[in-house]
Amino acid sequence: MAEIVSLPLPFFGLILIGYIAAKATKQPAEALGWLNTFIIYAALPALFFKLVSRTPIEELTRVDFIATDIAATYAVFILLFAIGRLVRGNSLADCTIQSFAGAYGNIGYLGPSLALLALGEGAAVPVALIICFENALHFIVAPALMAAAGDDKRSTGQLVADIVRKVALHPFILSTAAGFAVAALHIDQPLAFQRLVDYLAQAAAPCALFAVGVTLALRPLKRIPAEISYIVPAKLILHPIAVFIALTAVGGFEPVWIPAAVLLACLPTATNVFVIGQQYGVWQERASATILITTVFSVVTVSLWLIVIRSGLLPLQLFP
Repeated sequence: MAEIVSLPLPFFGLILIGYIAAKATKQPAEALGWLNTFIIYAALPALFFKLVSRTPIEELTRVDFIATDIAATYAVFILLFAIGRLVRGNSLADCTIQSFAGAYGNIGYLGPSLALLALGEGAAVPVALIICFENALHFIVAPALMAAAGDDKRSTGQLVADIVRKVALHPFILSTAAGFAVAALHIDQPLAFQRLVDYLAQAAAPCALFAVGVTLALRPLKRIPAEISYIVPAKLILHPIAVFIALTAVGGFEPVWIPAAVLLACLPTATNVFVIGQQYGVWQERASATILITTVFSVVTVSLWLIVIRSGLLPLQLFP
């Protein structure tokens, strides 16, 4: 039990170090720019490429796994959207950001480090698939709904072109696609190239976690939204439960795949939710508050999910 409890300590410890460093040095937010660039364009893509390219191609084509995970995630999204629209009476644009706050976890920065630390290399493939395909769909859904809400004034052609560009050229998706190609074609990678990829991949987790801590420190809590009362439990509790039930109902996956998906689902709200809100001038301060609050609460909830998973308390088959 002590080993299980200690698992999240280095994970959240790195976030805390970043938070303290930002508070102590009082660097401006712009100072984080190059570190974020390194993480997004070098370290994490190298990690995704490494994980995917060294995996048998048959494991990379589990459409049933991806479809089920996305269906569970968007079931939570639709539920929150309905609550915001029908119960709270919020605008279409506000409902969109609120729903992403409860369904879009920080899977890119936090997911790989946590899943690999807790579950080992066997979690690599489901983690890479979820990050790639969920991000791609989020990049499509967000501008489409904002266009429907009237907050995106671009023409249909411009909107479609921008969506295609964001999906096709995102470094996470490009690196995963390159990994697919290498795995499918059984391409032998030069040793020097493998070492470079390994060096970059090893830097992904500590740099990403440190950057999360810095970001939290630089994002003051100005306004706590009323919606936080149901967004927080939806993101940290309902989302992983929905993913678990959906995947166990379908079944037929490797034992480590379902716990990996549950771990990614229980992560706090992604920083990208604030970025989307800022892009359209919608729910910005409240999105920032949601990210901070879900991250703070996730110290407890993620630890509990880790205990459930590592203790064997998570049944991998609910249905006959």
